[in-house]
Amino acid sequence: MKKTLFIIALLLIANLNGQVERDKALHFLGGNLYGLAGAGIAKQLSDGDRYWTFAGAVGGSLMIGLAKEAVDAGQRENGWDNEDLLATVLGGMTVGLTIELFTNKKRQKRRNSLGFTDVGGNLPADPLLLTGFDTVDGLPTMAELGLSTQVREGLQ
Repeated sequence: MKKTLFIIALLLIANLNGQVERDKALHFLGGNLYGLAGAGIAKQLSDGDRYWTFAGAVGGSLMIGLAKEAVDAGQRENGWDNEDLLATVLGGMTVGLTIELFTNKKRQKRRNSLGFTDVGGNLPADPLLLTGFDTVDGLPTMAELGLSTQVREGLQ
């Protein structure tokens, strides 16, 4: 179902590409990029909360859109354009929705069922501790991995 929605969205974007002027397409792309940055920052700050991630995507695109239009408003041959601002914010919203659609909740549930536990949020426990290897600074030694014949003192 997700693949079908993705293909439909891709076809719609390709169709709209010929109907939308180049300036609006660039604003949409800029909204995508800054929306992605805003979503990444918001996801880190909110420990992966999906609502804040979406708000970060929209907020990032809105901030850059407002800044760009403020610069344009000060230029004589250019000016404030609400349609440019809308295209920028729609780019951020598109990124936010894409992140929400393609966040694989099943994989996260499966990962937790394999023994990875949350430690104060979404940080997984050290997976190497689940392997049974003796670890030094969280990593198995080269001898345990079969890559060296030297045995480190204190591990036997």
